[in-house]
Amino acid sequence: MIHFSINKNLFLQTLNVTKRAISHKNAIPILSTVKITVEEEGITLIGSNGQISIENFISIKDENAGLLVSSSGSILLEATFFINVVSSLPDITLEFKEIEQNQIVLTSGKSEITLKGKDADQYPRIQEVPTSNPLILETSILKNLINQTAFAASSQESRPILTGVHFVLTNHKELKTVATDSHRMSQKKITLDKNGDNFDVVIPSRSLREFSSVFTDDIETVEIFFANNQILFRSENINFYTRLLEGSYPDTDRLIPSEFTNVVTFNTSDLRFAMERARLLSNATQNGTVKLEIEKGLVSAHVNSPEVGRVNEEIETESVSGEDLTISFNPTYLIEALKAITSEQVRISFISAVRPFTLVPAEGQEGEDFIQLITPVRTN
Repeated sequence: MIHFSINKNLFLQTLNVTKRAISHKNAIPILSTVKITVEEEGITLIGSNGQISIENFISIKDENAGLLVSSSGSILLEATFFINVVSSLPDITLEFKEIEQNQIVLTSGKSEITLKGKDADQYPRIQEVPTSNPLILETSILKNLINQTAFAASSQESRPILTGVHFVLTNHKELKTVATDSHRMSQKKITLDKNGDNFDVVIPSRSLREFSSVFTDDIETVEIFFANNQILFRSENINFYTRLLEGSYPDTDRLIPSEFTNVVTFNTSDLRFAMERARLLSNATQNGTVKLEIEKGLVSAHVNSPEVGRVNEEIETESVSGEDLTISFNPTYLIEALKAITSEQVRISFISAVRPFTLVPAEGQEGEDFIQLITPVRTN
């Protein structure tokens, strides 16, 4: 019969992280619960939606936890309801005691709340992932890779493979990440400090975004392990499992052009704000596009909405080379691409009004290779 006391705030914080893996609308009702397992060494909280599973461990050695374990056991509690109850408790300390089979009493200050749980044996087992020979990455580097690629993945389930990010390790240290929704693409390559086993996997972009939320900046490194159709990201206290997408990812390397007719260098934030202004009006047009004109070394953006009005804006450039060109595109794609670029200046290279154009940081980091592609929209 479970019995422990703990710092309420730390318990709540850990519950909220675990809850990120729990979906309200799950076809399997048991997956709307959080599994709490209490042992002498500490407490493990588990949440899962079938796609992502999070195991979060609170150690009795963690001074911030103030954890005292009197007796061990496991129970399932409806996650959202339980978290709301815990957050409402008045005192800094919370006592959690099982009074009879799957029934618990929470005591905090002068408040006492009784809750009914479920038998922990009903909870599905998390598939084991062998944990030998990990790939070790700095968390900040992995989160950076995710931020610079995952946004370009598709949100349409019609081509499931495109809803993921393609991670490929070659020569034991050349890591390439790429995402595309067939209208745009973002690809980042880095060279790892330490060698790892080569791999080729597609990770759901939704899972990667959750990973970025769960692994906070104070977690310095993450260990990565692969099983047949699953990947495990592990830190000292968190195990984050996600299923991999099945199928072969399209060959995106062949999409990247090597010759261009126009190259323009912009200040990244100036171009982004110009596009934000243009988008306000483009959203009111039928095709939702912005027209970019390069003429005699000057670059300007135009939107014409009969219902709302017009935008005509000359955009400051750092340098312009090549022929005159008029090209139309979805401004949201360009805005999101610019948000992923950390350098002050961005170089955009064009081939023609109907061929994809590329964006690269004008001043890249040593050993990094970052390129994005946007397909224009044909207009009359």
